[in-house]
Amino acid sequence: MLYLLDANVLIDANRDYYPIERVPEFWDWLEHNGHSGNVKLPLEIYDEIKGGNDSLALWVRSQEIKKALLLESEPDPKLVDQAVKNGYGTNLTDDEILKLGRDPFLLAYALTDSSNHTIVTTEVSKPSRTRANRHLPDSAALLGIRTLTTFQFLRELDFKTNWR
Repeated sequence: MLYLLDANVLIDANRDYYPIERVPEFWDWLEHNGHSGNVKLPLEIYDEIKGGNDSLALWVRSQEIKKALLLESEPDPKLVDQAVKNGYGTNLTDDEILKLGRDPFLLAYALTDSSNHTIVTTEVSKPSRTRANRHLPDSAALLGIRTLTTFQFLRELDFKTNWR
C-alpha cells in the first residue's frame, strides 16, 4: 500500500501534536517509511510545504527528506481532469478551479492504482457540500479512492515512540 500524504497531515502534525523539535521519532518514522516506499508526497503537495520558513519547511527541503518522501511521478492530465469532473463537478468556474487547490493532483496520483493507493488527510467528510466546496474524503469516495485520517494512518502503519 502506498500512502499519499496531503499537506495538512504534516502541517497539523508539526503545529499541533508532533512538533519536529519535540517528537523527532515521528519525523524519523516518516522518513523511514518514505525510503521504504510506503509514504510519499506528490510534487504538488511537496511544493505547498517547502515554501515556508518554519521548521517543517526546513525539514522537508533537506535532501534526505526530499529523497525519501518525494513521489517520483508526473500527474496524468487525463486523471487530473477525471478527478475534477468526477470528484467535484463538470463545468467548474475558474474561481472554483482555484478553490480546489492541489487536491485534484493528489486524487489523480491515487487514481493511478486506487486499489493500492490511499490518501491521508486531516480533512473530514462533509457529504452535503458540492462542487468546489466538496471535501477531499468525499471527492475521493466518489472516485473509489480510500482515505485515512492521520491517526488511522498511524495505527495502520503501527507508529510508536520509544517511551514506555
